[in-house]
Amino acid sequence: MEIENNRQKPNILVTGTPGVGKSTLGKLLSEHIDGLQYVDVGQLINQKKLYKQWNEEFNVPEFDQDMVCDELEDAMQAGGMIIDFHTSSFFPERWFDLVVLLRTNNTVLYDRLKARGYEDKKITENIECEILDVSKDEVESSYKQNIIMELNNEEVPQLEQNILQIIEYLKQWKQMQLQKQQQQQIQ
Repeated sequence: MEIENNRQKPNILVTGTPGVGKSTLGKLLSEHIDGLQYVDVGQLINQKKLYKQWNEEFNVPEFDQDMVCDELEDAMQAGGMIIDFHTSSFFPERWFDLVVLLRTNNTVLYDRLKARGYEDKKITENIECEILDVSKDEVESSYKQNIIMELNNEEVPQLEQNILQIIEYLKQWKQMQLQKQQQQQIQ
């Protein structure tokens, strides 16, 4: 784990195919870890109108990457953010201390997306993305391997274990931040 910033609180990206449990995990993390703020980037895009056009085929906004990054920049510099979004490569690598890639088997994913009322075409596209490792490839090509944590997220016991694993990682991160600060004071 390499520390390249002076933030007092870590920034976490929770990413993966729609339906893998990003929002559930992100919200629970923000409840279990003091000082971390959860942001659903999809909601932020809609609330702040961070898009220039609408995709009629899938009934979603086609977000503007620069507008999203500009909106988040100050908060990311301060630290303590949990960012939830299904795509990740456009975020600056320097923003994140941990990238959590959630995965789910296709049967569970199908059931979750169907329960959300997704159209069959949208369900098929998302399941194909999971099968073809689209999110995994994006994460691995955008972030350093030592900050990526790939977790399966299908059942409540897995979710609980994932939270504990992330909390342990963040304890190590905090310890490394303290060591870095001590070294800087010596110099």
